[in-house]
Amino acid sequence: MLFDSHAHINSERYDENRDQLIEAIEKAGMSYVMDIGFDLASSAMAVKHAQQYPWCYAAVGCHPHDAKTMDEETLAMFRGLAKKPKVRAIGEIGLDYYYNHSEKEVQQYWFRKQIQLALEISMPIVIHDRDANDDVMKILKEEGAFSNERRNLSGDAKVLLHCYSGSKELARQYVKLGATLSIAGPITYKNARKGIEVVEAVSMEHLLIETDSPYLTPEPFRGKTNQPPYVEYTARKVAEIKGISYEEVARITCENAKRFFGID
Repeated sequence: MLFDSHAHINSERYDENRDQLIEAIEKAGMSYVMDIGFDLASSAMAVKHAQQYPWCYAAVGCHPHDAKTMDEETLAMFRGLAKKPKVRAIGEIGLDYYYNHSEKEVQQYWFRKQIQLALEISMPIVIHDRDANDDVMKILKEEGAFSNERRNLSGDAKVLLHCYSGSKELARQYVKLGATLSIAGPITYKNARKGIEVVEAVSMEHLLIETDSPYLTPEPFRGKTNQPPYVEYTARKVAEIKGISYEEVARITCENAKRFFGID
């Protein structure tokens, strides 16, 4: 039942051993993996992977690090990729003020443009937020990501905060607005107090699990390259925090992800 809601099978870090990675995913019996784009080339590769592997789906978009590479022609190409089979979201998009690989104003401009694209074509949004909590929330609200028209009957605004690292107070605000939060490998680290508080504060219906492979490897593999089967360890930690079985966490988060991404 495991659904890795955010991985980068398209990462260049897998170029030399991608076949082995695919074999590991299939041996582990993963139900689904979302291959998430971070620029035009990686988005096109995610689309290709989604066509090749029955368990793979894709998201297409430009990460804030690469916002400086964006222009209207590139945005149009993302619009075209979004129409391909098994593409289920625009992402990962957002703001990153920790590294600032692109100027803040450039990040904000293309974050808005990609939110507008997602709303235009009625697709979920996968959000990257690092040290930019206030501006991410502000822009999502201003662009109508949480509007009544956007939210369906269940209140789901189809906004996913990937690898959520904010406070439990901010998490509650997002959930009230109809957002979904994804929990990643750092929840297994010894200094994960804030992440544990978030999992305690948010009901299971609003949570997904992810690896963010090849990054953020969970214990007991920390220091090695991450891979989608390791999402099991995040699920086990969530189960421990919630006081429910691992199987229940795997089942609920898989159902949540299928619903969020519109997978039958």
